[in-house]
Amino acid sequence: MKSTPLGYLFAFTAFTVFAFQDAISKHLGATYSPVVVALVRYWAFAAFALFLARRSPGGIRTAARTKRPVLQILRGILLASQILISVAAFHYVGLAQSQAIFASGPILVAMLSVPLLGEKVGWRRWTAIIVGLCGVLLILSPDADGFNILMLLPLAVATCGAFYGILTRLVSRDDPPVTSFFYMCMVGFVGINMLAPAFVTPIAVEDWVWMGALCCTGIIGHLSLIRAYENLDAVMVQPISYWQLVLASSIAVALFGESLRLTMVLGALIVVGAGLFTVWREHVVARRSGLTRTK
Repeated sequence: MKSTPLGYLFAFTAFTVFAFQDAISKHLGATYSPVVVALVRYWAFAAFALFLARRSPGGIRTAARTKRPVLQILRGILLASQILISVAAFHYVGLAQSQAIFASGPILVAMLSVPLLGEKVGWRRWTAIIVGLCGVLLILSPDADGFNILMLLPLAVATCGAFYGILTRLVSRDDPPVTSFFYMCMVGFVGINMLAPAFVTPIAVEDWVWMGALCCTGIIGHLSLIRAYENLDAVMVQPISYWQLVLASSIAVALFGESLRLTMVLGALIVVGAGLFTVWREHVVARRSGLTRTK
């Protein structure tokens, strides 16, 4: 039985933890390669995935059994790429600016669902998509020094995340959540460990505290998000995800001395508004389709 208050508690916990996780990634990314930061995260990911798989019905062998192996592997590669690029984006572009662009994820998913999933998007959602993309362009708009090519880093993260979301919808038609989570973690774990020899450098003793915090936030955040989805529908969780943008931006200003440009704030508000409308409209359409099928 679902518990709405408990679901909201877990959702806010998850996105609060993720905001601090991104701040820790930015801090470590100033000293270490993104591969080093991702490597530590994936060791924690792998341990967590194996723990969940062992506790699931049928154990690890059943969790590893998939009907869509190519798509599951591609999902894992996309998420690993997203994590690597995000660490670089936090360092070179800034935590607040990156988070504002990340918020375009639901808009990109809605746009890609047409060619990749064959979904029908009406004029209302297309309008929201176009408005949201205008918000992204406003965030990316050049400052006094001109356009910074590194601004494409967070856009690449959002794009990887959108494709990851699309593939997650596809594999969910055939595989249970525990299988998708298992491949999400283990594919990235193998890939990052293959890259590690070329990038790994010694980690200072004092930074192991931050690395440990990165592992803890990863496990706590994902476990909280899983529990949130157990108690809330996805359409109720998505709006809460924008709390991560607000908190991460506050951390960026307070701890890292970042400044919030007016165009970035306005663009973020447009993107969030368009994203919320898109998610709500998808829920309405899905509910109508469900009612039609039951008649």
